[in-house]
Amino acid sequence: QGQTVESGGGLAQPGGTLTLSCAASGFPFSNYNMGWFRQTPGNEREFVAAITRSPLKTYYIESVKGRFTISRDNAQNTVYLQMNSLKPEDTALYFCARNYYCGVDNIECHKNRLEYDAWGQGTQVTVSS
Repeated sequence: QGQTVESGGGLAQPGGTLTLSCAASGFPFSNYNMGWFRQTPGNEREFVAAITRSPLKTYYIESVKGRFTISRDNAQNTVYLQMNSLKPEDTALYFCARNYYCGVDNIECHKNRLEYDAWGQGTQVTVSS
């Protein structure tokens, strides 16, 4: 079993910053790859970023490269998503989840939501002036 709980969402102005947190429990966190996804009404859940188990490689969707940073603290069983230069199109419900079987170099695997489980309830991010 495993559980994740997202927090840190809210309302931000365009150009603003938010940092999301995902607290994990019930599984050996450092052994898992972790990912952030987002979803808007009527759309599929979209990959945003992933961070692998050691050596902690990171992957991003093109639209957030240079603006978002994913990181993890294995001592705290937490993964973060720092979001800078926010845009209205970043508005979504953000989820974190884990995957175990993707190799650290398999980018397409990390982008595939079907490889993930232990989804949280999500945290809403709204970017608006």
